[in-house]
Amino acid sequence: MPDSDIEHSARVTPFSPYVGLRHLVRGLPLMVGPSTSVRETLQLLDRTHGDAVVVVDEGSRVPLGIITLHDVVRRVAIEACDLQAPIAAVMTSGLITMPANSTAHQASVVMVRRGVHHLVLTEADGSYFNVVSQTDLYTLPGAQSTDLVKAILAARDLPTLVHLAVEIRALVGRLVAERVSADALCNRLSSLNDLLTLQVIELVAGQFELPYVQWCWLVFGSEGRLEQTLATDQDNGLIFAADSDEHAAQLRNAFLPFARAVNEALDACGFPLCKGEIMASNPQWCLSASEWRAAFSGWLESPQPEALLNASIFFDLRGLYGQESLADDLRSWLLERAHSYPIFLRAMVENTLNWESPLSWWKGFRTDLDKEFPHTIDLKKHGSRPFVDAARVYALARQIPDTNTIERLRVTGEQTGVGAYDMAALIDAFQHIQRLRLQRQASSAADAISNRVDPDELHELDRLILKEALRQIGYLQKRLVREYAPA
Repeated sequence: MPDSDIEHSARVTPFSPYVGLRHLVRGLPLMVGPSTSVRETLQLLDRTHGDAVVVVDEGSRVPLGIITLHDVVRRVAIEACDLQAPIAAVMTSGLITMPANSTAHQASVVMVRRGVHHLVLTEADGSYFNVVSQTDLYTLPGAQSTDLVKAILAARDLPTLVHLAVEIRALVGRLVAERVSADALCNRLSSLNDLLTLQVIELVAGQFELPYVQWCWLVFGSEGRLEQTLATDQDNGLIFAADSDEHAAQLRNAFLPFARAVNEALDACGFPLCKGEIMASNPQWCLSASEWRAAFSGWLESPQPEALLNASIFFDLRGLYGQESLADDLRSWLLERAHSYPIFLRAMVENTLNWESPLSWWKGFRTDLDKEFPHTIDLKKHGSRPFVDAARVYALARQIPDTNTIERLRVTGEQTGVGAYDMAALIDAFQHIQRLRLQRQASSAADAISNRVDPDELHELDRLILKEALRQIGYLQKRLVREYAPA
């Protein structure tokens, strides 16, 4: 293979866990053909200071196997293999691959669950793109939760997972007290909750005879955005492949008991059943791929209040367990169409503008006139939600595949030429509000007040930063109006 195909330059390590791996892994792919000798492969590793080489078919570029430094020690040094033998004789086959457009978060979760240190990234046609290693990523669950991760992966019954769910919340509570950044907190919590939910689904799936079709467990809302806090209920659904409407109805009946069992198990783990019934156990949200597309089309074509509410939840979708390509295809289908429905986008903008600033004209706080919660501000309704809603509009209008609010804003800034300083101010504002929410939730036992804060109870610096964060919402909405002004 030509040197240009195998030389491997240094990778850039710092990253956002929501960035696509395609943009994170910047070095040229390190690869050899199956007939390359073991000696030549080792020389390549030494020359490039690499830790893994992917063996690819020279014609199709489809990955066939991988050889890592660990393999070199065990198979070459210890087992004294023939250095003139083809690398195909000692490579590890049965590769674990991921699409290059997957996120760093997804890669880290897969690595933890499968106990591997490298993932091979592929293009849509199955050809090799690059390899990402655990050292390329900041391990998302983090050093402080290593034992917790191991315990989740080792759990084999629901009572154990229920106990571990409590441990997850306790860990995040400790990190809140240490004033860890909101981005790191939400990322840590979402990562651990993902692992726990995956174990729940796998445990329950073993108790059912599920149909032999492609299917995927979907998550929406804050879970779909990787923005879960300590006070969150379930927002999930199920997508499956079906040949016809009749086939879809049969499969739905087969999946519903399983979905109900998963929802109940998650409820036992501290994720309350959704009061709005947005769960996979609801036949309305256990659909074939074509049925999901039909539902999305209906909302785009007729943006009534209920459709806009549904869009604000379901359009932040992410595949969690199963055939994730079903979720990816649905999201791609949505992004290809949403931008061509200007009436829908304008309706979403109008919804976003229905925000009453908690700041008074004299730059003080205007708290809610609520007898039950006097002198408080709802940080979800009046704080984080306007950022989330605006970022969603931009994602749909500009075909941004990311579901995370920070990443949606970052990409929007790059596409629209918003100054780096201005975009950083928006992102910092959102993160500050998220941190205050988590701080409040960690110290509150009642869900009703978990997102509420009394400004007078904040220390002066947090109060000043909160004021500036709320002003940033106004700036963001002005940008939205300029670009998508209602007719």
